Amino acid sequence: MEEWISYELHPETPSEGMLLSERFKGRDLAPFYAQLKLRGDELGIVFKEHAILSNSRLALLASEYARDRGRHDVFHENMFQAYLSRAQDIGRPEVVGAVAAASGLGAEETLAAAGDGRYAPRLAEAAGEGRMLGLTGIPLFIVNDAYKITGAQPLEVFRDLLGRLA
Repeated sequence: MEEWISYELHPETPSEGMLLSERFKGRDLAPFYAQLKLRGDELGIVFKEHAILSNSRLALLASEYARDRGRHDVFHENMFQAYLSRAQDIGRPEVVGAVAAASGLGAEETLAAAGDGRYAPRLAEAAGEGRMLGLTGIPLFIVNDAYKITGAQPLEVFRDLLGRLA
C-alpha cells in the first residue's frame, strides 16, 4: 500500500527560506547533487540544483487541502516537479498557487485553506509519526513494516531488498 504523509523535514527553516550554503555551511553539496542526478537519470527524472532551501510548510498544508479534494497525487507530482525539477521556491504563495491551479484546484481557495490553520494538526501528527519511524531523510520507503530505505537510493538497493523478501 502506498501512503504519503506531509512531513516537514526542516521545520526550523525560516518562512522566507534560507541559502543552502548557510544551512549546510562548510559542506560541499556537489557530490550530493551528482548522486541525485544519477538516481534521476535511472528513472527519467530531472533534478536541478538549488540555491535556496524552501520552507515547505505552506506547500505541505496545501497538499492536505488537495488530499481532501481528491487531488493529492497530482498535486504531489506537480509540487515535486516545481521544487526538484524546476528549482522553484515552494515556500512562496505564488508558486504554491500555481501548482494548485495546475493540479485542478483553485489557487486562492488552496492558499486560503492552507493559511487558516485547519491542516496544522495533520502536520503535527505527521511529525510525531516521522519521529516514531526514525525518519531522518526523504523519501522514506518502508517495506513490510520492517525494512527502511531512506533517500534517493540506486534501483539496485530496492531490487536487492525485494529479491531477499521474495
